[in-house]
Amino acid sequence: MARRVVVTGIGVVTSLGCEISAFWDSLCAGKSGICTLNRFDCSDYKVRFGGEVKNFDPTEHCDIDSKDVKRMDRFGQFAVVAAAKAVEQSGIEVSADDPYRYGVVIGSGIGGLHEIEDQHTRLYERGPSRVSAFMIPKLMVNAASGNISVTWGLKGPNSAVATACASATNAIGDAYKLIQNDFADVMITGGSEAALTPMGLSGFARMNALSTRNDDPTTASRPFDSGRDGFVLAEGAGICVIEELEHAKQRGAPILAEIAGYGMSADGSHMTAPDPEGRGAARAMSSALRDAKLDANQVDYVNAHGTSTPLGDVAETTAIKTVFNSHSSRLSVSSIKSQLGHLLGASGGVEFVASVMSLQDQVIPPTINLDDPDPRCDLDYVPNEARESSVRTILKNSFGFGGHNACLVIKKAD
Repeated sequence: MARRVVVTGIGVVTSLGCEISAFWDSLCAGKSGICTLNRFDCSDYKVRFGGEVKNFDPTEHCDIDSKDVKRMDRFGQFAVVAAAKAVEQSGIEVSADDPYRYGVVIGSGIGGLHEIEDQHTRLYERGPSRVSAFMIPKLMVNAASGNISVTWGLKGPNSAVATACASATNAIGDAYKLIQNDFADVMITGGSEAALTPMGLSGFARMNALSTRNDDPTTASRPFDSGRDGFVLAEGAGICVIEELEHAKQRGAPILAEIAGYGMSADGSHMTAPDPEGRGAARAMSSALRDAKLDANQVDYVNAHGTSTPLGDVAETTAIKTVFNSHSSRLSVSSIKSQLGHLLGASGGVEFVASVMSLQDQVIPPTINLDDPDPRCDLDYVPNEARESSVRTILKNSFGFGGHNACLVIKKAD
């Protein structure tokens, strides 16, 4: 019999706060964390706003040496801070157990883009001898998982996932399977991203992937609305501690939720556009439900990928209707990207944390800015106001460039 896996700690770094209570209260209040950017001059950019983590100082959020902070890119700092909050809540003590049974899987779509840009500038302005010796260990995508492993002395499975905007959900799913199949007892997992940089912002803007509502940033992310014109680039991290159920019980850990299923697939059709029929997404959802041994009508809420792109929202709606059939009309579906923007490879981690909080508080966060629903998006997207609801089972969707699809089934703890 497969081992059961539960969530015992959660942590976030987002534009709506770095404490779970502030983050969750803001989501339920329908607040937006999206604003005009001020960390670098983007006055001549096509897009000038995003979901920025403001005034971030890692040393204010966890016990970390300032020297270590300087040896991490911003995405690595986000990951360590969010992990510290999750570890604190879970109460894990690696020193009291076998460190080879504790591991890490962290997802990131891009990794250390800040460091790449900084060192590129240094190379061409000051020469190759002035490039930082810390450049490579700061920019590599596995730096987040490596830094978490080093910080807490975790010596079990350790890997990084880079599947674009599905990265964090794939990471959590992979970590779940490692525990389920007895390769580890405890895993720190989720995603981190800090691509809100000059190159990141201009690159996505040049693809025409981003909303251009510069005059009204808080209304720019509007999943499933007729007026949507692209996603809003954001940054942050969502990390959780997951562990085998009996291990958690034995140490008296808080059991916040249970992971029950994981599914993944590929569209195999286009590098950036989703399959218009949502066939790959539907396959991943169905696989997750099959892994969880659940029927589609047992799901109460879908925490949607919901990016606010013209093609993506329609494809996801189509996929949901394919999987859930007549039950789709009874589902609650919402996208917190309407409030946070799109955190790319970290989005699934933050949305996983929000899903856990939905199970804890029996509240579904809203899709804000949904004022004129697209007729092709005809599900119940919990428009504009949070909803108290009986929630026992959640399906979490994440889809990424390259045709990556990943889904998790999360249940209320028994």
